[in-house]
Amino acid sequence: MRVLVIEDEHKIARALKKALEQESYAVDLSYDGDDGYSMATTEPYDVAIIDRMIPGEYDGLAIVKAMRGAKIHTPVILLTAKATVRDRTEGLDAGADDYLVKPFALEELLARVRALLRRPTEQQASILTVGELTLNTLTYDVRRNGDEIRLTSKEFALLEYLMRNPGRPLSKDVIISHVWDYDADILPNTVEVYVKYLRTKIDVPYKTELIHTIRGFGYKIEAK
Repeated sequence: MRVLVIEDEHKIARALKKALEQESYAVDLSYDGDDGYSMATTEPYDVAIIDRMIPGEYDGLAIVKAMRGAKIHTPVILLTAKATVRDRTEGLDAGADDYLVKPFALEELLARVRALLRRPTEQQASILTVGELTLNTLTYDVRRNGDEIRLTSKEFALLEYLMRNPGRPLSKDVIISHVWDYDADILPNTVEVYVKYLRTKIDVPYKTELIHTIRGFGYKIEAK
């Protein structure tokens, strides 16, 4: 899953990026409102974490309002040092989904991110299933026919994205935008390489193929 962090305090931003990446999220950082606004309204994200008071023409509230005005429904967590009821109400009324007051524990932020990812319109479950393949997004346990399958963090992220869209053809560009962060050095065959890694682990040892190539387009996961 891909996360946008808009936070002008570099130390906090880097700490958030590190914590989120340890949870297998792809993370993009922005340190000012104008750049953050551009990223939030043009790039696809699964969650956005936005500091309310950031430099630039667009502050956190303005970014959230712009996203909602553009029909962008990415779940948003607002970060702020303001803790009054009025401040929280303004943030939620602007279109934010959650509100976290500084200072906060990273564990709480990660729990709130997981909670938002479980409640989008498509009702994302914590245990994904395609045929006899299961993936637990909370424990990172992956099994096929009951056999444990060990994956790297990037393999897990790719498989999770495929399994959240079963039967749906996904282009390589769409896969890259959700599994790799904006600054990642992606080669043209990067997706092909990681799909090959996954197939070696979840398809080759078994009788039926779950990951299918859509020639000239991309891939899909489906139990036929």
